[in-house]
Amino acid sequence: MIDPNKPWRGVHVATALPFNDDLSVDFDGFAEHVAWLAENGVTGVAPNGSLGEYQTLTDEERARVVTTAVEAAPEGFGIMAGAGSYGAHQARHWVEQAAEAGAQSVLLLPPNIYRADRPAIIEHYREAAKGGLPIVAYNNPFDTKVDLTVDIVRELTDEGLIVAIKEFTGDVRRAYEIQEAAPELDILVGSDDVLLELGIAGAVGWIAGYPNALPQASMELYNLSTSGDPEQWAAALPLYRDLHPLLRWDSKTEFVQAIKLSMDIAGRKGGVCRPPRSPLSPEITTLVTAATENAIAKGYK
Repeated sequence: MIDPNKPWRGVHVATALPFNDDLSVDFDGFAEHVAWLAENGVTGVAPNGSLGEYQTLTDEERARVVTTAVEAAPEGFGIMAGAGSYGAHQARHWVEQAAEAGAQSVLLLPPNIYRADRPAIIEHYREAAKGGLPIVAYNNPFDTKVDLTVDIVRELTDEGLIVAIKEFTGDVRRAYEIQEAAPELDILVGSDDVLLELGIAGAVGWIAGYPNALPQASMELYNLSTSGDPEQWAAALPLYRDLHPLLRWDSKTEFVQAIKLSMDIAGRKGGVCRPPRSPLSPEITTLVTAATENAIAKGYK
């Protein structure tokens, strides 16, 4: 269950979105997936992230994804809606839509239609904060070309505009620098393949990709990694090594297709992606299939 006072904490699965054969959204399948994740022990879901292919959705589809997740969620289950938008007013709209639907928090990228400067970044979050939900900033300079540097994060925190940051740089040093500059800000693991490192560094949440396929093993790894106990960190290491051939796909260009393929192999509906994402190459398909089958053969689910 989420902490009602800090509902952005814990493991929120960045949900993959199933499509029908005609590439329309399979909303019934999505609702079933949200319910299944809840049954398998994760804290919540983060719909309309990149893994949910929100960039390919119409506004009507995007809004319905959030309402579907809320309706499918049991009591105490978290909904952190993606509010990524090119413009500040668009971002505020999606925050307001998420609030009206019943989400408890939102995940928000900086403006990225161009390489935004510091004033534009701050104003983007100021406008979105008017939407009325706690905001988790999402730092992904690889895809957005905008880096939420430590000094910008400090300013956003000082103004009360964000409550946490999803750190996707992969640079573990960044977590310690943020904690020194903004100790009141929560750090959430942003990429699956640095879970143990950021757990040891003090992360209190994980916005996660691979629990879409292996939620129970992922939760076990998260709990060990964030325990604060060196003995449990040591216990996490063999599990982390076993899962890392899969977890590392979360930070690669083909992450959506890879995670959907793993879901298919694990008995979930991953399925196809909407264009422009194309099918995986035979070489990558072989790698992801082997890693997934190896994890399942070891009893992970």
